Amino acid sequence: MVVCGDDGLAHRLAAELRGVYGEQVTLVVPPNERTVRPPVVGRARSASAALFDRVVSAAVGTVGRSGTGGQPAGAAAGQHPDVEGVLEAAELTEAVLAEAGVARAAALALVYDDDETNIRAALTARRLNPRLRLVLRLYNRRLGQHIEELLDQAAALAAGDDGGPGTAAEASTTVLSDADTAAPALAATAVAGTGRVVQTEGLLLRAVERPLSGDGPGTGLYTLALLSGGDPAGTDAPDGAGEQQPRLLPDDEEVRQAAGRQAVVLEHVSAPAGGESAAPARRAMTGVPPLGSLFSRRLRWSLAVLAGCVVGLAVALWLVTGIHPLRAFYITLLDLFAIDDPALRQPLGRQLLQLLSALVGLLLLPLLLAAALEAFGTFRTASALRKPPRGLSGHVVLLGLGKIGTRVLTRLRELNIPVVCVESDPEARGLATARRLRVPVVLGDVTQEGVLEAAQIQRAQALLAVTSSDTTNLEAVLYARTVRPDLRVVLRLYDDDFATAVYRTLRTAYPQALTRSRSVTHLAAPAFAGAMLGRQVLGAVAVERRVLLFAAVDVDGHPQLEGRTVREAFRAGSWRVLALLGRADTSSSHVLGKGDRVVVAATRRGLAELR
Repeated sequence: MVVCGDDGLAHRLAAELRGVYGEQVTLVVPPNERTVRPPVVGRARSASAALFDRVVSAAVGTVGRSGTGGQPAGAAAGQHPDVEGVLEAAELTEAVLAEAGVARAAALALVYDDDETNIRAALTARRLNPRLRLVLRLYNRRLGQHIEELLDQAAALAAGDDGGPGTAAEASTTVLSDADTAAPALAATAVAGTGRVVQTEGLLLRAVERPLSGDGPGTGLYTLALLSGGDPAGTDAPDGAGEQQPRLLPDDEEVRQAAGRQAVVLEHVSAPAGGESAAPARRAMTGVPPLGSLFSRRLRWSLAVLAGCVVGLAVALWLVTGIHPLRAFYITLLDLFAIDDPALRQPLGRQLLQLLSALVGLLLLPLLLAAALEAFGTFRTASALRKPPRGLSGHVVLLGLGKIGTRVLTRLRELNIPVVCVESDPEARGLATARRLRVPVVLGDVTQEGVLEAAQIQRAQALLAVTSSDTTNLEAVLYARTVRPDLRVVLRLYDDDFATAVYRTLRTAYPQALTRSRSVTHLAAPAFAGAMLGRQVLGAVAVERRVLLFAAVDVDGHPQLEGRTVREAFRAGSWRVLALLGRADTSSSHVLGKGDRVVVAATRRGLAELR
C-alpha cells in the first residue's frame, strides 16, 4: 500500500493500514519544512518545547526510505513505526511515484488537501500500473464522479489490451471526501436524539443512544455498542476516561446483563420516508422564499381591504344600473385606473360610484409602490447573509465554514435543524452555501467578545466547533461555557492526548453538561482504508473514541458468511449482518448464499477478518 498526503489524514491512514490490517505501507509526505499541517495539536497549544518535539517526532518523524537516496530504512522505521518506509517529496511527480513502488503496489491513496494534486497523480499512477486500486480524496463531488468514470474506463481499456480479465476488477477507483465521511457523525453528535445515519442504495440505518431495558433494546432492534459505564449520559469520553471500556457489537447475553446501561441501538433499517417530516427539510433546502414572506402583514391586509372595496363597488354598480355583473366589474376597473370613460348624462348613482372608484384608484398607487419595494427588498435580503433573528432559541451554533463546516451545515439543514454560523473569513467557501440555505451568519472572530452573543449562544441547544484551529475551538467552548454552563459542546480536536485532557477537565468543571470530542481524520481514515482494501465502507459511527464501520459486503467467497443464516453469521465484538440489499427485510433464519450482498456493522479488526 502507498499513501501520499500532506496532512494528518495521511499519517492516520498509514497507521490504520499498518496497525489494524497488517499491510505493508509506504508513506510519501512533503519535507518537514514544507508540511502544511503537521498532524498534531501541539502546534496550537502552549506546551513545553520538549513535549512538542516529542509529539511531532512521534507523529511525523524524520522520513527516509532505503534504496532511495534518503535516510536508511532502519532509521525511518524507528522514527515512524507505523509504516515500512517513508519518502520525502516536495512534488508528487512520476519519478516519485515510481520510487515509492506504485508499479508493484496493490493500492494507492492520494489524500493531499489539494484536489488538483490528487487528480494529476492519479492519472500518472493509472498509467504506471493499470491494475492499481486507486483511492482519491476530492472535495468536489461532481468532479469526483467524472474522475472515477475516467480512471475506471482507462483501467478497462488497459485490461483489454493486456488480455487480463482480472485487471479491470482489481483496478477500481474510489473517490472519497473526509468532509462527507465525517459530517454526518459531527452533525448527529451536536443534536440530541438525532442519532447517527448511514445511507446506501435506498437503505437508511439510524443509530441512537438510549438506556437498555431489562429485556434488551426492544423488538426488532440491534444493540450496536454498550457505552462506557463511567459516562452514563452518553457523552463521548476518550478511551480510558470512563470506568468501563465501550463494548462494540455485544451478544444477546451481554445485552441482557447490561440493563440500565447506555447503549448505541439501531433504531430502524428502512427506506427514507417522503412524508411530512421530509417535506419541511426539502422546502428549507430550496432557498426560495415563500410568497407570504414577500410582503409584510400590514401590506397584505391593506391589499385585501382594497380588493374588497373593488368588489363592493362592482356589486353596487350592478345593482344601481342593472347591467351584467361582468360588465359592471369591467367598468369599475376602468374607473379605478382612471381610463377616460366619464359618466356624462348618466344617473347620479353611476356618477357617484365613478368618483368613489377614482378615489380608490388613487389609494391603489402607493400600495402598489410599497408592494414592489417590499418584494425587491425581500429578494435582495435573500441574496445576502442573514442575521440571527431576535428570539431565536433551540438552534445549533456552528463555528467555521470551511470544508468540514460546509458539509456539516448541509447535513444539519437536511435534518431540518436550525443553525446559526460563525465565520471570521468573509471569503470562506461555506458562505455561499449558507446564503443559499438562508442560514443566519455572524461574521467575526469567535475569540472576540460579543461574537457568540450575536449568535444567540445563550439560547442555543449546542455548540459545534469545527474550525481548523484546535485552540480556537477550545477557546470558543470555554467562553461559551461561561455564558451557558449547561451547553452541549462538540469539539473538533486532532490529538488524542489533548482531547483526553480537554474532556476530563471540562467534565470535572461542568459535570451537568455534555462534552464530546471528534477528530475528522479519526472518523475518515477507516473509510479510506476500507476502500484501499477493496471494500465499500458506507460510513462510520463514532462510539466514544472508537469507530464502528458500516460496509456493503458480497457474501460470495466469505466462509464466515456464505452458507450461514443471518443469526449464525454474527460474531460478537467483530461483525453483525444488519440487512440484505435488494430485500425488504432480513429474517434471522435466511441462509446467505452466492449473489447476496449484505450490509454489516463491524469493528475495524472484524472488517479486516472478513477480508
